Amino acid sequence: MEKAPLAEVKGRTAFITGGSSGIGLGLARACSAAGMKVAFTWRRADHRDEALRLLGDSHAGVLALELEVSDRAAFARAADAAEDAFGAVHLFAGNAGVGIRAGAAEATFKDWDWGLGVNLGGVINGIVTLLPRMRAHGQGAHLLATSSTSGLLAGGGIGVYVTAKFALLGLMESLREELAAENVGVSVFCPGFVRSNLIESEKMRPGSLVNEVEKPSTQAPSPQDEAMMRKFMAAAMDPLLAGEQALAGIRRNDLHIFTHQEFAAPVRERMEALLAAFPSEEAPRARAMVARRFMSSLYAHERDRLLAQRKR
Repeated sequence: MEKAPLAEVKGRTAFITGGSSGIGLGLARACSAAGMKVAFTWRRADHRDEALRLLGDSHAGVLALELEVSDRAAFARAADAAEDAFGAVHLFAGNAGVGIRAGAAEATFKDWDWGLGVNLGGVINGIVTLLPRMRAHGQGAHLLATSSTSGLLAGGGIGVYVTAKFALLGLMESLREELAAENVGVSVFCPGFVRSNLIESEKMRPGSLVNEVEKPSTQAPSPQDEAMMRKFMAAAMDPLLAGEQALAGIRRNDLHIFTHQEFAAPVRERMEALLAAFPSEEAPRARAMVARRFMSSLYAHERDRLLAQRKR
């Protein structure tokens, strides 16, 4: 069995966006506990301070970086700062996200610009900034993007969020194939409900992207909605457990990292619906040969690898 590029993490450096709360903080804590040096980005000082408290009073091997992930020049400066403090970066975790509640049918250009700019663009900015540096140091590295079960299943009236999270699957699966011959692993993390601060995202919307006309999706949640969300969050997964599961998947170099078994059934239904939509008649031989030329072995390889692991 091939060794994962980041199977050994002690002494390595992680760069985690949105690492001051929620899943990002859970991953930062898991990485720190495993002996990694951790650079994490933050947007709110209270989140930063709580993260530093949870990561340890001495903050040895921890660097907090203020960053808006849609700012490419600032991203490059943050990467420089992490390298200045800890040397080469071995793990990039594109985790920063906003829980924009806009449906695709009602979304404005500003909703799209904000939601895609952070949830998708922030990951792209991190990859474009850090992947060349990872390739250059050649010490083994890994790219992780936090998608969601909303990247596998549409619904919930959050079409802007769903669009970004679906796109992350395509991005990371493409990178997995493209980097297969290099010492760089790639994973897409698709957690279910995890305790986080996503419901507070509208507080962080930039002034330039606030809609001129207030819409139901951007209004402050009603007391009833807040109570319902608190109930959901009380039953949600502990972010540290989610972070530990993500790190375990990184160390195995799993392409897809899932946390919530209860979403397997609806994902199976989606896959079955896709297969049922294909024409039933067999393709002409010449056309089938052309199609096979462009088919990837990515999915079969990952399936066989995981099934072999389960047998062991």
